[in-house]
Amino acid sequence: MSSVPATAQNPARQVAVHSGIPNTVPATSVNKVCASGMKAVALAAQAIRLGDTQVAVAGGTESMSSAPHLFPKARFGVKYGHTELLDALVVDGLTDAFGKYSMGIAAEATVKDYALTRADQDDHAIASYTRAQEATKAGRFTAEIVPVEVAQGRGKPPKVVTADDEVANLNPDKLRALRPSFDPQGSVTAANSSPLSDGASAIVLVSGAKLTQLVKDGKVVKGTAVFKLLASADAEQEPIKFTTTPAVAVPKALTKAGLKVADVDFFELNEAFSCVALANSKILGIKADKVNVFGGAVAMGHPLGCSGARIITTLTSVLNHHQAKIGCAGICNGGGGASACVIERIVV
Repeated sequence: MSSVPATAQNPARQVAVHSGIPNTVPATSVNKVCASGMKAVALAAQAIRLGDTQVAVAGGTESMSSAPHLFPKARFGVKYGHTELLDALVVDGLTDAFGKYSMGIAAEATVKDYALTRADQDDHAIASYTRAQEATKAGRFTAEIVPVEVAQGRGKPPKVVTADDEVANLNPDKLRALRPSFDPQGSVTAANSSPLSDGASAIVLVSGAKLTQLVKDGKVVKGTAVFKLLASADAEQEPIKFTTTPAVAVPKALTKAGLKVADVDFFELNEAFSCVALANSKILGIKADKVNVFGGAVAMGHPLGCSGARIITTLTSVLNHHQAKIGCAGICNGGGGASACVIERIVV
């Protein structure tokens, strides 16, 4: 399980205990920034393949709204002069540890490198929202979303959240009118980037032998679609180019699976920024009608530790809806990295 900034000791253990998983079950937290959730899934699969377990739960969680502010000089006292509070979300999640620049500056570099216009990015963002709205209205996310009760206080009944909040927040005119967020002369805005979000995603992985037993015992009904993790891969580039590292990780994962880009029915490429999906699609030669067809993180949000597992989950929904076979997910992470995985839909 993964989570990025300020979550107290071993968030994976916290999730396990509060979920009712027995105290004897080991729990490990993973930090690969935005790719943490996907890396957790890959590590769980490796544990199964090594014979360490037959069943594992992997994923990620993030509460970006709860990230605290830090007072780094308070430990030994401020003797004289001004001091400041640091935003843990900025320091731990959204600032390059090497160049100390915002992730948005790297996005602006990508825009220039791949000749992407402001209109390209805004059009992509609007399409992401539109696809997510249509998928929500059609019930495409019903199988993957667990309703969550949110306390309202003052004796009010809890609010039951059954859909992602951000999806409804599309105003094309306002979106196109927003000023750049990171470079006054740039084109990356708050609206064509993923919004700060809270969220969680979890995936259950089992060995082939365990699946056979579950089907035999009637716990998995014959005719049910399950998904086989064919391969996973990580890749790295120089930190400023992290936004396009999925285009390195995806071919690595596909090669391990014995496949090519043309063999994939649908892709999920995490939209940390609109330019991420646009640039990686351009590099890999993927058409827009194969990428993030139910919308992406620009519309749904990008809870850092969660997103890697979330896009795998959404990919299963896409493959189920289209009765398709092969899916590939890729996600970039700060520091120059990315992770990717390839899954196959199988009817038991």
